[in-house]
Amino acid sequence: MRANASGKIVVVGVGNELLKDEGVGVHVARALQELSPPGGVEMEVIDGGTLPDVILSFGDAGKLIIVDAVKTGAVPGSVYRFRSGDLTLENKALTSIHEVSLLENLWLMEKFSRSPEDVVIIGIEPEDMSWGLELSAKLQQKIPHIIKLVLEEASSEYAYKLEKGGQEL
Repeated sequence: MRANASGKIVVVGVGNELLKDEGVGVHVARALQELSPPGGVEMEVIDGGTLPDVILSFGDAGKLIIVDAVKTGAVPGSVYRFRSGDLTLENKALTSIHEVSLLENLWLMEKFSRSPEDVVIIGIEPEDMSWGLELSAKLQQKIPHIIKLVLEEASSEYAYKLEKGGQEL
């Protein structure tokens, strides 16, 4: 699916890279920044780090793709595709604006009519969230697959080219 006429596709990788697999979104964003955008698609890739409110800046995007660790208790390395409406907010009292979660930011964007036309979350089940800068071996092996999924979200034609011997990941 391509972005609507009024915007582009924005990919935001979020997570804390100091906690190994919690930083998978950041690692994916950095890898995507090394690639050329899919042909004919206006795409911006952002390393969102631990600031989920960075997505509030991209309400004008036609499509927002968020890559993040998602702990569900499934097999580590499992990859999920969600829409923001598929997930529910927890009821909790906030003590600081810095405690606003990614989902709460998406909700705020929608409430203030700043939400992109299409929002997709690519979630990856972490294996190791202890201190460290490197991803676990299992998630390192998943990076090419995750990149392929993100590019498929951005452009089905580009994903086809990858399958037929295009750019090696």
